[in-house]
Amino acid sequence: MKTYSNKLAAMMVAAALGTTASLPFHVLQAEAAEVPLAAQDIEQATQELSQLRVMQGYQDGTMGITSPITRAELAKMLVLAFGLEGKGDAKTSFTDVNPNAWYERYAAELVAQDIMQAPEGRFDPRGMVTHAELVQMVSKALKRDAKSVDDWAKRFYSEEGHTTRGQAAYLISVAHEAIPSEKAKITSIRALNAITLIVTFDAPLTAENEAFAKAKEDFKFNDGLELTNMPRLKTGSISTYIVPTSVQKPGTSYTLTYKGKTAGTFAGNSAKLDMTEARQVAQDTFELEALKENGVVDYGYVISAYSGGRGANAFVLDENNSADGIVYQIISSGQAREVTITPAGGQPIVAKYVPFTQSTDGKQEPKFRLPEGQTLTPGVTYTVTSDWAQMANPTFVAGAFAPLEIIGAEAISDSSIAITLSEDPGDELFSGRSVELTGADGNKHIATYKYSSRKGAVGVFDLTQESKLKSGTTYTIKPVGEWAGETDAALTLN
Repeated sequence: MKTYSNKLAAMMVAAALGTTASLPFHVLQAEAAEVPLAAQDIEQATQELSQLRVMQGYQDGTMGITSPITRAELAKMLVLAFGLEGKGDAKTSFTDVNPNAWYERYAAELVAQDIMQAPEGRFDPRGMVTHAELVQMVSKALKRDAKSVDDWAKRFYSEEGHTTRGQAAYLISVAHEAIPSEKAKITSIRALNAITLIVTFDAPLTAENEAFAKAKEDFKFNDGLELTNMPRLKTGSISTYIVPTSVQKPGTSYTLTYKGKTAGTFAGNSAKLDMTEARQVAQDTFELEALKENGVVDYGYVISAYSGGRGANAFVLDENNSADGIVYQIISSGQAREVTITPAGGQPIVAKYVPFTQSTDGKQEPKFRLPEGQTLTPGVTYTVTSDWAQMANPTFVAGAFAPLEIIGAEAISDSSIAITLSEDPGDELFSGRSVELTGADGNKHIATYKYSSRKGAVGVFDLTQESKLKSGTTYTIKPVGEWAGETDAALTLN
């Protein structure tokens, strides 16, 4: 491909843009949200990629923004825009690419990284790229969820559309702003509700900086406020995070220090989350229901990390946390959350959140469990209260819940077993549960449920404290606590 200089390309595009050339691209993009992609947007993107030496023009002095982009051209742009050179594990050879072709090394790099495909060694360098293919390639190159990239592309996207060079430049330019940075700085903070902050950075955080242990070191607040789980990047945003905190004190002035530097202040929010009702789901467990139609959504449906696994339930909230004309309250992470449950005429009991039960099967029903050994008394009325949630129907009358039966156990490995119950318990029963294994030699092991491993009535339990089962030994199974009934189930590790 014959090109002319990037400098000349930038000069020509800048001249076409006039004064808008000085505006940051993300500003133009935000202002033009929901507006069809215009020539000005494409020119701005083209200028930025030209300055980055990611995109070049043709020998005739044009950038060819209305021409269909070829797979060869796109391969080069992706590798250069996202710094992918040298990241592939193996060299790829092609049946339809000259080893000396200008694009060969870019094509080989992307195929090696599974960003582009070359079935049977055929790369098809002159082939056109559909909008759907572009979204998938940019998503893989950026290592960002496809729903976010699809949202960025909505201004030009069509199901059967083929991508022009200008459209590719636009999407890559937007995605380039979403490259994580170790040096990301906070640009704004606001309290969304009593347990949730919305924090925007000038670039996304790296995976290392998102990890809870590291984030807890980096995010520091005054007056006893704490980070309760890792910050989560909102689907569709460039660098805006949902940040869960302990319960804020209404009106208190909080200062957030990030990585040792003051990042900003915000006032504690008194807004409690609107939950529909409390109801019992097991002899020691109850749940709080929230409804999307009431304008409440679990963060699991609107964060980038979970969007791929939530299917049709996942969606995008704009910068005002609205979608389809509804402004949503967001339930942030349930980690470390507590509520109080009080029996009629009795003393209050603190119940703790059951991990990974916050939003399952398209429902928003976080579960809470009584302290070990305590159960709900059938016939007694209980009332649930909270300093972070309010319930339209906070009371229920406890019923009798017979424990399910363990009807089978199988060794998956020397450190994991599969437990089968008499019927599907749902997450509320498996989560947080343990079983005791006793070998013929008298040695005992504890295995705890592996979160999110349930498939119907079967759940995986991992042995604790790095203990191992012995080959050829038969183990009897016993539930720890009264979550399941006595059983004759046994297993032998072959």
